[in-house]
Amino acid sequence: MTRRLWPRGLRARLLAAFALVTVLGAAAAAWSSAGSASTALVTSTEQRLTETVVGQIAPIAPQLTYPPDQGALDRLRAAVGANALVTYQDLRSADGAGPELVTDALRTAVRVQNRLVTQRIIAEGRPWLLVGTPIVITAVDGARIPSGIEVYTARDLTDVDQQIDALAWQAVITAALALPLAVLLAVLAAGSVLRPVRELRDTARRLADGELDARTSPQGADELAELTVTVNEMAESVQTSMAAMQRMQADAKRFAADVSHELRTPLTTLTAVVEVLATTADGMDADARESAQLAITETHRLVQLVEDLMEVSRFDAGTAHLRVEEIDVVGAVRDCLRARGWLERVDLVAPDEVLLRADRRRLDVIVANLVGNALRHGEPPVRVRISASCEQARIEVTDAGPGLPESALPHVFDRFYKADAARTRTPGSGLGLAIALENARLHGGDLSAGNADGGGARFVLRLPRDLEEL
Repeated sequence: MTRRLWPRGLRARLLAAFALVTVLGAAAAAWSSAGSASTALVTSTEQRLTETVVGQIAPIAPQLTYPPDQGALDRLRAAVGANALVTYQDLRSADGAGPELVTDALRTAVRVQNRLVTQRIIAEGRPWLLVGTPIVITAVDGARIPSGIEVYTARDLTDVDQQIDALAWQAVITAALALPLAVLLAVLAAGSVLRPVRELRDTARRLADGELDARTSPQGADELAELTVTVNEMAESVQTSMAAMQRMQADAKRFAADVSHELRTPLTTLTAVVEVLATTADGMDADARESAQLAITETHRLVQLVEDLMEVSRFDAGTAHLRVEEIDVVGAVRDCLRARGWLERVDLVAPDEVLLRADRRRLDVIVANLVGNALRHGEPPVRVRISASCEQARIEVTDAGPGLPESALPHVFDRFYKADAARTRTPGSGLGLAIALENARLHGGDLSAGNADGGGARFVLRLPRDLEEL
C-alpha cells in the first residue's frame, strides 16, 4: 500500500505549504546573502594581501642592484616574508612552503602577462592564495623595463575559510529560526482562511440535517465571500422548493383523506345496492348477469381502495395507533388464512405456538397483504414459515414464481407501484405492501423484500416480541 507523504487535510496542507515556502525563502535569502558575503570577503582579502605584498616589495625594489646577486634576492625575499620565493635566472631565494606551493601555471602567467597575478589553490587540505609579480625597472625616460626578478609568495586562507563556514552556518540557523515564525504565521493565515470554510461546512451540515433556514454571513469581498453568497442563495432556493413541495404533499394527503372520507357514505350505500344486485343476478340473462358481476367486483375493489387510502392517510397524519395484546402468532396467521379461504392453497410451516405482544388486526393486515400478493403474482406452492427467537418473531412468505425483477426491488413498497406497467387492472389497490410496511414499522419491526435462493419472491416480516416500551 502506497503511503501518502503529503498531508490530506486542508489545514495541514496550508500549514505545510506556508511553512515550506517561508523556510525555503528564508534559506534562499540567507544562502544568497552568505554567498555574496563570502565572495566579498574573499575578494577583499585577496585585494588586501596583494596590496600588502606590493607594499613590502616597493621600498626594497629601488635599492636593488641590477643584475642582482644572491644577497639582493635574499633581502627581497626577507622583505616579502614567510613562504616566499624570489628568482632571477638561475638564482633563487626561498623560504617555507613557498617553493612547493607555487605552480607552473602561476609562473607562466607572470612571465607572459608581465604583471601581478593571483591564484587560489588547496594544498594538503588547506586553502592558499598565491601571489606572483615581476620586478619592473623604471628608466630615466619613464619606460618600464622587466628586470627578470620574479617574486612569489603564499598566504594561508584558513581564517577566511572559517569565516565563510561561519556565514554558511548563520544561513542555516537563520532558516531554522524562520521555521517557528513560519508555523505561527501559517496557523494565523490558515485560521483566517479556513474559518469561513468551517462555517460553510457547518451550514451545509445543518442543511443536510433539515435546518433549511441555516445561513452563513459573508465576510469580506473575496472568493470565499462570493462562495458564501452562492451557498446562501442555493439554500434559499432549496428552502423555497422544499416548502412548496411540503405544501403540495400536505395538500395531496389532505385531499386523499378528505376524498376517502367523503366517499365512504356513498360507497356504503352503493355496496348495499350491489349486494341486493348480487342476490338477483341469477335471474338475469347472460349479458345482464355479466355486467352485474363486473359492477359487483369493481365496487368491492373501489371500497378496498378507499379503505386503504384512509389507512394510509392515518399513517401520514400520525394518528395510527396499536392495540397491543398478547397473541399467538401461529394461531393469528392460521385464522387469517382460514378467513380468506387460503388454508388449502398455502403451506404453513410453524411451531405449535409463538407468543407475541402485537396488534392482532394490524398483523392480520400484514399477513393478508403478503400472502395475497404471493397468490396473485407468484406460483404455487406459496409457503408461510414462522420462527422465533428470544428477541423477535419472524414470518417469511415465499412463492415459486419468477421472483421480483432487480429493478423493482427498491420500489416494492412504494405506493401504487407496479413492477409491470402494462398490468394496470391487477386486483388490489396498489397500497397493500406500503400499508404492510407501515404496520411493521408501527410495531417497531421491519419488512424486507427479495428473492428466494431457489426462485420466487420472498418477504420477511420481523417483529419484536416485547412491545412494552411502545
